[in-house]
Amino acid sequence: MEFIQDNLLLVIAAVASGLMLLWSFVSDRVSGISQLGTLEATRLINEDALVLDVREDKEWAAGHIPNARHIPLGALSSRLGELEKFKRRAIVINCRSGHRSARACAILKKSGFENVHNLAGGIIAWEKANLPITTK
Repeated sequence: MEFIQDNLLLVIAAVASGLMLLWSFVSDRVSGISQLGTLEATRLINEDALVLDVREDKEWAAGHIPNARHIPLGALSSRLGELEKFKRRAIVINCRSGHRSARACAILKKSGFENVHNLAGGIIAWEKANLPITTK
């Protein structure tokens, strides 16, 4: 008890860090966003899932998943019509690290897309798994 009193700020910081870590795991489950690793994403892509890359133009030009469609996150809401024909198809959404793509998943789910999945770790995880990247 004396330790806690003498190091109150340290204890508060440790508890806050633990809660933030816990929230990062729980928030995706609460929001209903499906998180896929590279293995599961590859399986869905091989089963004809659409890959949607929501990174900015420069990021896209540096390399992206083959056959992916590119709609930057900032333009997604205004360009939903382009995806309407894929509404019943599985969609794997990626960005650099998985944060923007999670927001894109939420936008699509709110717009009636049901089979949307976030690529956990984004293109960073994809490259780390030595999966194909193209600049074409």
